Amino acid sequence: MMKHLLLAPIWVYRNAISPVIGPRCRYEPTCSTFAVEAIERHGAWAGGWMTTARLCRCHPLGPAGIDPVPEQLPVNGRWYMPWRYGRWTGRHMAYRTDRRAQRASSR
Repeated sequence: MMKHLLLAPIWVYRNAISPVIGPRCRYEPTCSTFAVEAIERHGAWAGGWMTTARLCRCHPLGPAGIDPVPEQLPVNGRWYMPWRYGRWTGRHMAYRTDRRAQRASSR
């Protein structure tokens, strides 16, 4: 039941808002695809927190690239510390476009 409540706004976004504004996601898979997969794979609580973290990273100054849903929940994640489910910084990503990653790859 909770999954359906969380997936309903994603369905509305995909079918009503996204066709109007066009594709703008910086990540692969897109944020809505990530959200659906995270909620279906890890449940409403953990998947919802993963989605929240992803949406907080999605801005013009943030990282971009490949960011899949993790196969397993983090070892340090607990239901009473839900912020540990999310990846808040983007350091885990395979491809980054910021200066720190470019400097590290040029060495």
